[in-house]
Amino acid sequence: MSTGNGQGRLPIEVIESPAATPPVPDRFPSLPDVGRRRSLVIAVALFVLTLFSTLAAGAQFATAYAQGRAPTFDDFFTSYFQILADPRLLLTGFPFAFTLIGILLAHELGHYFACRYYSSSATYHYFIPAPTLIGTLGAFIRIRSPIVNRKALFDVGIAGPVVGFLFAVPALAVAIAYSKVVPLAQTHAPVIFGDPLLSRLLISWLRPGVSRADILLHPVGRAAWVGLFATALNLLPAGQLDGGHILYALASEKHRRVTLLVALALVPLGLLWWGWLFWGTLLLLIGFRHPPLLNRWEPLDTRRQVWAAVALLIFLLCFMPAPFTIQD
Repeated sequence: MSTGNGQGRLPIEVIESPAATPPVPDRFPSLPDVGRRRSLVIAVALFVLTLFSTLAAGAQFATAYAQGRAPTFDDFFTSYFQILADPRLLLTGFPFAFTLIGILLAHELGHYFACRYYSSSATYHYFIPAPTLIGTLGAFIRIRSPIVNRKALFDVGIAGPVVGFLFAVPALAVAIAYSKVVPLAQTHAPVIFGDPLLSRLLISWLRPGVSRADILLHPVGRAAWVGLFATALNLLPAGQLDGGHILYALASEKHRRVTLLVALALVPLGLLWWGWLFWGTLLLLIGFRHPPLLNRWEPLDTRRQVWAAVALLIFLLCFMPAPFTIQD
């Protein structure tokens, strides 16, 4: 297509060259938040529901732990009915629920305050209640304004996983130190929870000579385990996950290709846990796009490149090829 002067249309990379792009500040003046009241109402409602569902999940973990056994599916299906008959049972789920919600909240607050620092408008934290074995599907916030540059995107992306990880590690360590030793506690359990590398290292350090299969993890430790699992999922370097934000900030031109590779790599892992098939399919369907930056030319500094390596280390410490294994 001609531009009218006998020349073809200029490539977009030329039009958007660094010399042609006006300077963009790291932060803008604070923007007015629209719909804050409605966002708060939704956030509070979801939090109350998630508090109930995690208390119910915690109650089943607490009951099984007190009896020196792993939870069963019967515990899962009957716990909600038992709680309706005797709401006082919810109190036994407090250690699990408090720990898990605290870790998830710390994760989202990391994102939220990073957004506020760069004057990006963000919603409150939306928890996702779910009547499942762990009581929730996590939490998230929505960023409602453009991200300024690579530095801002990187800081927003990495803040959540790092803060959540820092809360989960001491909770897991304390739980492992005080957990029960029950021979073959995990071997014959209906649901075997995977052991992330961090958990294995802590068991070797805090409980030397004790087999991992004999550790009946305290409900606080199981909540920390969920926090590590959520951290690993969020740090997958793909799409608009936290790891995808970090990847885009480091090398935006490789974002689509790496997202595709990650999605394809998750498919064979579906043989170990069906959830990887869901995540891989989701990334293939909607995970390639990433919102553009107002200034994508300024590279990341060395300090943030080091933090990217820290994020990779956290991912490796938290990742589990088979988070859940169902036994007959």
